[in-house]
Amino acid sequence: MALNLLQLVDQVTGEMGVQQPSTVISNTTLYVIQLLNLANGLGQNLSREHDWQGFDKEYRFTTVFYQYTATTTSGSTSLTSLSSTTGLTSTPTYFQVTGTGINQDTYLVSVNGGGSSAVMTQAATASGTGVTLTFAQTLYALPSDYDRLIDKTDWSKTQHWEMLGPETAQEWQWLKSGYISSGPRIRYRVLGGFFQIWPPQAANLYLGFEYMSNQWVTGASGTGRSSMTIDTDVFTFPDPLMVTGLKWRWATEKANNAENEYKSAYMRQLDIAKANDAGS
Repeated sequence: MALNLLQLVDQVTGEMGVQQPSTVISNTTLYVIQLLNLANGLGQNLSREHDWQGFDKEYRFTTVFYQYTATTTSGSTSLTSLSSTTGLTSTPTYFQVTGTGINQDTYLVSVNGGGSSAVMTQAATASGTGVTLTFAQTLYALPSDYDRLIDKTDWSKTQHWEMLGPETAQEWQWLKSGYISSGPRIRYRVLGGFFQIWPPQAANLYLGFEYMSNQWVTGASGTGRSSMTIDTDVFTFPDPLMVTGLKWRWATEKANNAENEYKSAYMRQLDIAKANDAGS
């Protein structure tokens, strides 16, 4: 049986000899509000206590790039007479520009779709007409339920190579700024809420990684959540773990003399849950 929020609170209050509430979310009684917040805190802490197999997900995506011609002007950050702006207008800052007369680590700032022009972060070093430029997306949004990356799961499935990283801030700037900053392997870094790759890829590569989801609650419709907002929300952790954990947290707040006993019971259940989660 998987306890929902109301059932969990009713079991804990019943075992602690406290009046069992008929609702939790809409309840204005102080001890019920406290139990709700303690239960949410318990779930959030547990979600980071262990790499639970139920929260381990795969994320896969294909790299995006476009090749268009444009006019460059030495000393200017403007690109004019772009042959197309398709794919660039919605998220221009995600795209890095490469080509003759373009400095390393140059990104788009903005794109004028109707006017066939764009602005870059660095000025061109040469002038040219009809110059072929590659616009490669290097920033990819993380999944909406992303909590943390699972190490050593980042692969280019197209090339059958493991991606190298996560790079440190120092390594990242060396890659983007140094003379020798490319190679056959893709480097990556999670930064600014994005999965960022280097070097820019002029190919549609299929990349992927595993991550831990922050959705430790399941709603009645089966939708995952990162906190409990409805009485029928169900915990994805074992019932005994949630019951003993909530009793311990509440006893701690109330300075209950049985606090250590409740803690011991919770720690036993935590060890059991970890051991049984994905097999020994």
